[in-house]
Amino acid sequence: MLWPFNRFRNPSLPSRGTIEAIYGMIVAQAREPAFYATLNVRDTVDGRFDMVVLHLWMVLRHLRTTDGGDSLSQGLFDRFCEDMDGNLREMGVGDLTVPKRMQAFGEAFYGRTAAYDLALAGGEDDLAQSIGRNVLNGAHPDSARLLARYVLAVVAALAPADGAALAAGTWHFPQPIVPQPAGAS
Repeated sequence: MLWPFNRFRNPSLPSRGTIEAIYGMIVAQAREPAFYATLNVRDTVDGRFDMVVLHLWMVLRHLRTTDGGDSLSQGLFDRFCEDMDGNLREMGVGDLTVPKRMQAFGEAFYGRTAAYDLALAGGEDDLAQSIGRNVLNGAHPDSARLLARYVLAVVAALAPADGAALAAGTWHFPQPIVPQPAGAS
């Protein structure tokens, strides 16, 4: 289980610079304009949270299969928690409310990642349904299918990357799959 305080017990975690670089790649991809402009992801705090969680899940999922992936996963999860905490405070959420909101973020993270793991095992249709529910609020089934194909493309792109390649940032996310205009082939 990923836990935000393991850094104090485990000094062998990857460097802060490594974590920042990878987390920055995740957040930058989650903010890719095509998701919001053409794939119907809501350009709101909730929509952006959902996209960060989706991209973080894909990377963490792959890290489970790599040597040294546990410490890198923990570092990325810690950074995600710091980011969410910082965003809440920046939005003006009071100190007494932040822990409750962080708990809600944690529940959302674990609920979504469990749903995505299960859906990925079930195939593209199950993944599209899960993404449709969690990211698109049950609307836009065509966008959900395109997002599911994108997730499968990311999973395939990450597959050959070992822990060293991930830590070095020598990999990249594929571009989002966007709908073709009517009449285009």
